[in-house]
Amino acid sequence: MNQYETTIILTPLLSEEVAKEVIAKFSKLLTDNAAEIVMEDNWGLKKLAYPIQKKSTGYYHLTEYKCSGEVIGKLEVELKRDERVMRFLTISLNKHAVAYNNKKRGGAFNKKKDTAEVAN
Repeated sequence: MNQYETTIILTPLLSEEVAKEVIAKFSKLLTDNAAEIVMEDNWGLKKLAYPIQKKSTGYYHLTEYKCSGEVIGKLEVELKRDERVMRFLTISLNKHAVAYNNKKRGGAFNKKKDTAEVAN
């Protein structure tokens, strides 16, 4: 099984509860098709880099999961059919990206160096 990462941008016209229901729908689709969800990160309402469908903000959500390749096709068809989804991007993670994400989740990049170490 390969590891993938999907970022979804939902329309900002949704309430937070409805946005969570939409994300839960896609998470359920993944788990029903034998995918293992590694991590989910809800970024919330963010400003877009450029307008999409005359909207300048959107709800961002990132999901990292392990699955076989045919599940990706099913997920992307459902994402294209849902009118609440403005954009999505699915990428396949190589071993270096998986290692980086594991370190990031472990907090390796959030640690501040001691001032004594910096002074030396």
